[in-house]
Amino acid sequence: MSTILTQNYRRPRDHFQPEDMDPQDQRRLRGLLEQIDYTAWLANREVIGQMLGEADPVHFEKLAVMTAQARARWAAEALRLSQSGSPATPDQVARLSSARLAYEELAEAYEALRRMVERGYVPLKPAPPPPV
Repeated sequence: MSTILTQNYRRPRDHFQPEDMDPQDQRRLRGLLEQIDYTAWLANREVIGQMLGEADPVHFEKLAVMTAQARARWAAEALRLSQSGSPATPDQVARLSSARLAYEELAEAYEALRRMVERGYVPLKPAPPPPV
């Protein structure tokens, strides 16, 4: 079974592939599955496109900066905790965990939005030309 690696975890692909089917039945099944995948693609493009509209490179830049800031806050919190030399309290661990969760959520959102653009669910505005 193959897996899909995302930013923070592996998700198994669980598409069943029957091996003992007649080749003609396998082709028919693959055709039906392809139609299902196409229908899902259309639904994603329609629903996500309506909800998000057009993506702008500036949006991606702002999200990237926000994600980098969250990552830096998480790392800074970990370093701050390590300076005391004493075991971390439950409150300190909760703060560190919250900072990590914020970073991971923002990183996953960035990756998800990138995939949405890549798959054509959300059109991407062209970047403005650089100043001359």
